[in-house]
Amino acid sequence: MQLPPLDFPLNGKKLYFASDFHLGAPNDAESKVREKRIIQWLDSVADDAAAVLLVGDIFDFWFEYGQVIPKGFIPFISKIHQLRERGIPIIFFTGNHDLWMKDYFTIELGIPVYTHPIELKVEGKSILVGHGDGLGPGDYSYKRLKKVFTNPVSKWLFRWLHPDLGIKIAKAWSGHSRISNTEKDENRFLGDGEWLWAYCKEIEAKKHHDYYIFGHRHLPLELEVGSNSTYFNLGEWVTQNTFLTFDGQYAKLSTFEG
Repeated sequence: MQLPPLDFPLNGKKLYFASDFHLGAPNDAESKVREKRIIQWLDSVADDAAAVLLVGDIFDFWFEYGQVIPKGFIPFISKIHQLRERGIPIIFFTGNHDLWMKDYFTIELGIPVYTHPIELKVEGKSILVGHGDGLGPGDYSYKRLKKVFTNPVSKWLFRWLHPDLGIKIAKAWSGHSRISNTEKDENRFLGDGEWLWAYCKEIEAKKHHDYYIFGHRHLPLELEVGSNSTYFNLGEWVTQNTFLTFDGQYAKLSTFEG
């Protein structure tokens, strides 16, 4: 689905981007420590934020039943509610772990949820931003799996499972993910094999963007796409605590020290 560009006036402030919090993984205890760190980061940027963009896999699992959402994450949800009450725009993107987000955050908190990359127009710069799963060459097994998971029939069938059972199954599946199994060594830089980098080059050949900002790879990256175009990957928050700022002129990856 092609979405219209979004215009963001900065008014002397900055855009903040972060992804791959994976709240809930690998267990409740470690997740709660990470959740506190994320809340500290949100507090630290609040006064200076023109908007906060959370670029997918914010939760290690999320599914919205008709009247039920997953248990937990109240401190995080309360914090983004506080930011919204202060008038700070927040944008969510679904990732491969929370692709079953629906309209809870939009209805309750006024937070739009995007399932595909969108184009931002900021201070004359063009930014393409999204989670990044399923983009670029290769990874055909996941692309087939994503079609199954996002199929309306699949979501309808899963919704008929009791939430206790459905969430238990989903958490067991999530336990096999990269974020819970670092020994898989899937976060190495792949050189020319970086599929999101290849995707950016493909898009740039068709339409210019000053910046491409994605998550998913769990690897902070800053790579040239063209002479006036740069691809950033946001990394993750289990071990890296990385985020990106854009002040209208420059984009910069940073690490939150806490």
